Amino acid sequence: MSFKVVKLFNKIDTVVGHCFHCEEETVLVALVEDFYRCTNCGEDTKQYINGNIRYIKLSEDDKEWLKRNRPSV
Repeated sequence: MSFKVVKLFNKIDTVVGHCFHCEEETVLVALVEDFYRCTNCGEDTKQYINGNIRYIKLSEDDKEWLKRNRPSV
């Protein structure tokens, strides 16, 4: 495995949280800051912090923002 690939994987932000799409506790992988994809069902969620951290469904505006700002790999 090349050094570049290993370096890329070290920057991936993962968390364990509750996905409101599949209703499971699962690993969520960051797409961009505050936006995560569920590894169980593949749906995207948004991190919401208000005293505790929650992962909520994306609004249509959030989905459009994510499409415009998702980094290319």
